[in-house]
Amino acid sequence: MKGRDSMKSYWLWLLLNSIVWLFALTFFEHSILAMAGILSGAALFAGIFFIIPIFTGSPKIVRILLILNAMISIIIFFPYINSGFNPYLILILTMLVGEGFYRLSLKEGLILAIIIFAGLLAALLNTGLALYIQTFVILYFIILLIAMIFYKKNKGHTDDLEVRYDTLLREYRDLKRRLASEEEITRQEERMLIAHEIHDSVGHKLTALLLQLEAYRIQAAVQDKIQVQSLKELAEASLEETRSAVKSLKSKETGGLPGILRLIRKLESESYMRIHFSVKHGAFTAPLTGEQSFIIYRSVQEALTNIMKHSHAREAEIEFDAPGRSIFRFEVNNPISDHRTYQEGFGLTSMRNRLEKFGGNLEVYKTAEQFTVRGFLKIGYGGLE
Repeated sequence: MKGRDSMKSYWLWLLLNSIVWLFALTFFEHSILAMAGILSGAALFAGIFFIIPIFTGSPKIVRILLILNAMISIIIFFPYINSGFNPYLILILTMLVGEGFYRLSLKEGLILAIIIFAGLLAALLNTGLALYIQTFVILYFIILLIAMIFYKKNKGHTDDLEVRYDTLLREYRDLKRRLASEEEITRQEERMLIAHEIHDSVGHKLTALLLQLEAYRIQAAVQDKIQVQSLKELAEASLEETRSAVKSLKSKETGGLPGILRLIRKLESESYMRIHFSVKHGAFTAPLTGEQSFIIYRSVQEALTNIMKHSHAREAEIEFDAPGRSIFRFEVNNPISDHRTYQEGFGLTSMRNRLEKFGGNLEVYKTAEQFTVRGFLKIGYGGLE
């Protein structure tokens, strides 16, 4: 969202500057030589305008570039001898002040505004404008400066509230995730307890019954052996079903891609993200164990957590693939607006180590437009020792 807002503001500044400069260039009639100089200055102004977004991470450079543009504007439209005052210069300088307060801190914006005001004052004093008009322009600029200071302080307060909100929301999600994890652990412990109870009571009693039936069958008369054998087979079937039920209770979450998707959908609803899935041939039927499914889910979860921490985007694309049914691959992509150098944290490093124990790996890429986490593991590979 932040990246989109930045692009919208950039195009808005470009549109406003284009309109004002068009009127400013056509306000007076100039000689061919003067017009060539004005157009050269306008081209230099436009060139600096286009490179300012590149240095958004360096406020001092942005301030210098904005000061250069202000100086270029004042020099181009300065009221020299026998030339009138171009009123569009006030609009150009107003936009430079606004852009300065938008892109810079309050202190940096004030420095820029004072320098621009000094240049505008020098231009006004060199004109033949009436005193009340000059006073009006000065008052306008003072009111503009007060409004920009108020805007910057209000924006700083709003940004602080947004940071606090994001922090509280992240803590809430972490708490909710921990509670869900603790609930799952509790359910797993209850299943294990029930499984042990069934194994120790029903299983042992059925085994004892089988032994007694076998002993009775050996001693029974010939006409009773068929019936005893039928009872024995029934007891064996009951014991097998009991063992199957115990094994099912002891098993972990459902393995395979369906189980992974179910967990990711749950995470999506908790984090208010919009996730687009792409499942290629073979991924749905890949024979993943419960442990492998859990590691893949944790890796995807870590990638999505990084999105929530380092990006204002609330959407991601996840792709699953199982080429040749020999490896299972996943890839998480999301748009980014933060162009700072990325440093891999403990979470992704831990996920890489866990994938390596299944013969896999984890790779992290960052480009100018998106952040990518790509990983794979070998299906049927050993696992944790």
